[in-house]
Order: sequence, then structure tokens, then C-alpha cells
Amino acid sequence: MSDNDLDLFPGESNRAGEPGGTGRDAHRPLADRFRPRTWEEFAGQAHLVGEDGPVRRLVRSGRPFSCILWGPPGTGKTTLARLIASSSGARFLEYSAVLSGVKEIRIAVETARVERTRNERATILFVDEIHRFNKSQQDAFLPHMENGTIYLIGATTENPSFEVNAALLSRTRVFCLNPLEEGELLEILDRALALAGEETGAKAAALDEDAREWLARFASGDARALLSLLELVITGASRDSVTVEELQRIAGRRTPLYDKSGESHFNLISALQKSIRGSHPDAALYWAARMMEAGEDPLYLLRRLIRIAMEDVGLAVPNALRYTLDCAETYHRLGSPEGDLAIAQAVLFLAHAPKSNRVTAAWSAACEAARAHPDGAVPLHLRNAPTKLMKGMGYGRDYAYDHADPEGGLAQDYFPKGMEGTRFYDPTDGGFEKDLRGKRERWEKARKEARRRASRESGEGND
Repeated sequence: MSDNDLDLFPGESNRAGEPGGTGRDAHRPLADRFRPRTWEEFAGQAHLVGEDGPVRRLVRSGRPFSCILWGPPGTGKTTLARLIASSSGARFLEYSAVLSGVKEIRIAVETARVERTRNERATILFVDEIHRFNKSQQDAFLPHMENGTIYLIGATTENPSFEVNAALLSRTRVFCLNPLEEGELLEILDRALALAGEETGAKAAALDEDAREWLARFASGDARALLSLLELVITGASRDSVTVEELQRIAGRRTPLYDKSGESHFNLISALQKSIRGSHPDAALYWAARMMEAGEDPLYLLRRLIRIAMEDVGLAVPNALRYTLDCAETYHRLGSPEGDLAIAQAVLFLAHAPKSNRVTAAWSAACEAARAHPDGAVPLHLRNAPTKLMKGMGYGRDYAYDHADPEGGLAQDYFPKGMEGTRFYDPTDGGFEKDLRGKRERWEKARKEARRRASRESGEGND
């Protein structure tokens, strides 16, 4: 079978108006009626399904294969799985991890075993939202994949590196699906309008150019959202000619794709911190607003801003931490929406501030040294001597009290033996750290001179 000659999937009806169609087809959602059945109808993901794409090359072999399809909603994961199954001639069994469990998996495996034994036909088991299965549920697939009873195609909106077992990943290939481009959505829209126009009349196709483009932008890379909204337009438009204003009335406000515990959450907070670190105030403000508009916990955002004040600004602006804490306190007192300005103010302050990660680097280096030298003895002159016994053992002997003897304080060692001269903190030449660098350089010069004098005096005393 060529990759263009696709049969309908088991249990799927023909499209409305095609031979064999039923009157019930019109009641199926437009997104389902419009689901592509050939590679030519499949829009987007050219990096996977183009002539030289890895999925297309595997399909040409005529053999089924296991894979994980990872991408946002509405990018074609289910459709792609069906096309793969149909192209390979395999039986297609579809399950949702939200609605199914181990019992349903066992039934599917038994069905696949019978199919292979009686009809010598492979079975592709498609599991939507596979990340919803726990470790033991995912492990249940492994032996049946090993002996060829099933080929598994899992679909997930979450990063499989974190949500799919390593053992399962090692037996599959991961294909990443991207949000659809605006031009690809417009292509889908035009074909859907033609189909809907056949079913409902001219009103379905009466979208001017501005309305078409607005609809594609509103869908934000999600073909299912595009088709669902188009269906609302078809049934809810108050006049035949649908304008942008009419679309906005029907569509309302689109809920951003955001999961406070998922990858989108971490991607956005990463973008925010990197924009602040890169001194790009406008981008930083955009990412912060994106998170707030999506329903992020403002206190989480403020905690990250406090961390940024320490991690990325540090001693380049010593009051950055206090300033950010004040903004956090302001939000605590006001709440949203008034307190949102305190978040914006902290973002803009940190983005404009000179940057330094030298405190972070110094602390990391100091911790590494502490692990490498966990038992370095405190020099005797730095130890307290509250008892006669301890004094007799040399505790506190020759300690130079810096306030009374600044030169002696500079000359003495403060590290354990073998670590003398170690440096962890290296200030930058910007902001307040420029002053710190100058101060440290003056200290180093004074220390060297004080030690030279102490050495000469020690030598003279020995003579």
C-alpha cells in the first residue's frame, strides 16, 4: 500500500457528502469531520512528514514502528498516528490515558495477540495523553512491545524526558510536533470553509481577509481551536458577512495554554529570568505579563524575582535585593490588580540593573572547596581560648586583633593550612562591584607588604 492510498480507520465514518456517509456525520464536530486522511491533506510538521522527514521515511518501509509524539494541543498528533497506522496496514486501537487503565491495556493486548495470530496483522496501540499513566502503567506496555504483539504510539503535551519512563523511551523514537504556522492554519481554514460551505451554505465561507487572518492568529498554532471556533462562527454569526468584530464577539477571550506545574510554566519563567539577565526590559515585562495573564501565582513570580536579585544582579547593585523585597511586600499589602505594578516595577528595576553572578559563582566555589577540604583544621591563632588548658595548647596565640593592629590583621592567615591564597569571589568592573574590586586590590597589595615586613622582622628577631 502506498502512503497515499489510505483506508478509513476502523469504526470511522466517511465525511459528509462522500459515498457511504450517514446523516449522523453532520453532528460530529467539524474538527473530527475534517480530520485529514492522506498525507497531502496533513498540514504542517514538514520537518517530520515532508518527503525527507523521518516519519515519512519510516512509513515508506511499510512496517509499523513505535514512537512518542510530543507537541502542543491541535498540532496533529492523533491524526499523524492514524496516518502511520493506515500506511503500514496495521490495525489501529485508540485509547486515552485519562479514561483507560491497566484493564483496558490488557484487553487491547489480547485483541492485538488474536489479530497477529489469526490474521497475521500488526496492531498499533495509540495512547493519547500517555504522560497521565503512572510508572507501573507505562511498564505494562514493555513486554508486549518486546515480543511484537503491539507497536505503541503515545501522544503527550508534556516533555517525555520527564513524563515517560526511560525504559519506554529507549524502545521508541520521540518526534516533536510544532505549533502550526499562520500560513498553515490559513490553509486548513480555507479547506474547512469549503467543506463547511458545502454542508451549510454560503454563510460559512463569508469571511473577509482580515477576519481570516484574525482567526488564524487567535488559534495560536492550534488547528483544533481554529476549527472549533470556525464551527461557532458558522452557527453563531448574526449576519452572512463575518467581520473581525463579529469574530471577537463570538470567540470571547482565549485561555492561554499554560500548566502551572508543566513545561510551559518552566519555559516562561526561564524566558523571564534570561530576559532580565540579558538586560532586555521589554521582553522581561512581556514574559511576566504572559505568566500573570495565564493565572500564575504572583507569589511564585515574586520569589523568582528575589532569587534573580541575588543570582543575576548580586553585589553589582547591593540594594537590588532590598528593592525587590520591598516590591514583594507591596504586593502582599495590595494584592491584584493594584499590586501587579509592584511586580512590573521589580522586573524593570532588575532588567535595567548592572549584572553580576560573582556571588553565585563564589558561593559555588566555596561549597566545592568545603567538600574537597571537609576537615581543614582551624589555625590555632583563630581559635578562642576560654580556658587555661586551651591557652596552654596555643589557642589564640599570636592572633592579631584587627581593630588594634590592622597591619597584623592583614599579615596573618585565615584559611586552613594548604588553602592559603585561595580566591572564590572575583568582583566585576561594573556597578558597586567596581568599588569592591578596587578595595580588594588595595587589600592584596597591603597584605603582601605587611607579610614582607613581618617576615623581615621575624628574621631580625631570630638573628
